[in-house]
Amino acid sequence: MKPALVVMAAGLGSRYGGLKQLERVGPAGETVMDYALFDARRAGIDQVVFVIRRELEAAFRERVGGRYAQWMDVDYAFQDLDAVPAGFRVPPGRVKPWGTAHAVLCAREAVTTPFVVVNADDCYGRVAFEKMAAWAGREEGPLPAYAMAAFRLANTLSDHGPVARGLCRVAGDGHLEAVREWTGLERAGDGIRGTDATGARHAFTGDERVSMNCWGFRPSLFPELEAQFRAFLERRGDDPKAECYLPSVVDTLLREGKCTVRVLDSPDPWFGVTYQEDRAPVAAALLAQQRAGAYPPDLWT
Repeated sequence: MKPALVVMAAGLGSRYGGLKQLERVGPAGETVMDYALFDARRAGIDQVVFVIRRELEAAFRERVGGRYAQWMDVDYAFQDLDAVPAGFRVPPGRVKPWGTAHAVLCAREAVTTPFVVVNADDCYGRVAFEKMAAWAGREEGPLPAYAMAAFRLANTLSDHGPVARGLCRVAGDGHLEAVREWTGLERAGDGIRGTDATGARHAFTGDERVSMNCWGFRPSLFPELEAQFRAFLERRGDDPKAECYLPSVVDTLLREGKCTVRVLDSPDPWFGVTYQEDRAPVAAALLAQQRAGAYPPDLWT
């Protein structure tokens, strides 16, 4: 069964200082998202659902959706602040979306098949999508079977500021055992330092596997997402800056024995835009990829 692609594109880009989802960084003016969708399409994925803020709809339909319409079925889902379960409210001062778990939950009406989730501002490479497409066609066991593309921590950092990553613990059989969100990850001397949920700082080698929010799910995820989003709102719904992270939801499901997650290692380089200063090195890397033959000069013609 062919999976759909869910693209999380509702973030405000506060660290970047603008709508990085629409920033043109490729040699022919492509966005980072163009490369992700190109890789997905040549892996056989032909449906995309953009999760966006409602006020971005006109810009996305004009500058994004129309470009892919001849290649893929294009749908939209809206991550509105007031898209919360009955009995909850948006706290005063809240402007940020509710996080990646909420973004995926907002796409539930548009998705009926296995689906791949990605960030709009990340380029994951060809292999991750090929492996996800192969995963989608496999039979499930007694538990819902999901998947995650894994990248090496050292290859996912920015030289221009700290980032957040989901660090993974992987069993010998290639299944995910746990994923833990770390923030403030940045190079420090010869190593890497990061901050856990308690505020404590820890050191890393850089070889650790991390989640870059390239996941493979099935519709069985949505009831669990809704339950965990409700629990998040009960705990932290009054915090105007708190977010419900997708890796945290997966980690809870693993601890409760409610799913399995196959880790799909990708050798491809990962490119992402977090800060304005990331734009130039990402543009140079994408140009090098094109010259090496990984991508054609014009992706969509």
